[in-house]
Amino acid sequence: MDIRVVAFDHPDAAKLTAEVQQEYVRRYGTEDETPVEAAEFALPRGLFLVGYLDGVPVASGGWRVPDGSKTGLSAGDVELKRMYVAESVRGRGYARAMLAELERTALAAGGRRVVLETGTEQPEAIALYRSSGYGEIAAFGLYSDTPESRYYGKALVHH
Repeated sequence: MDIRVVAFDHPDAAKLTAEVQQEYVRRYGTEDETPVEAAEFALPRGLFLVGYLDGVPVASGGWRVPDGSKTGLSAGDVELKRMYVAESVRGRGYARAMLAELERTALAAGGRRVVLETGTEQPEAIALYRSSGYGEIAAFGLYSDTPESRYYGKALVHH
């Protein structure tokens, strides 16, 4: 998989974001309504990545520096958003590759901890994060009072 930095509002990113929103509708009955703006996913405060197979966009993910005053998160935290792998290519390690690249780029940009919110209807995501060294953290953001929501974090370290 060829992973490239793209703008959050790039057509390939928009296509995958629409697909992940439909995945949320299938699993939870509604889209993720967390406020997200394209500018949040531009360096130095964020980044958005799309993974391609033979030129076709099949995976996405981004990170942004959250507003700590609104979320209660700490300086140095970066939040993962819109992690997604197209259904037709799941089970091939692309999510793990995307996660590793998101962590690498967040660390390079000065991030100290990756945080994210997922949910009980995404057991494969929970398994990916747990097997990648993420541990449960305190709830934050729009869905912090939602029983199905789960929150994970991982310290980023230089190797």
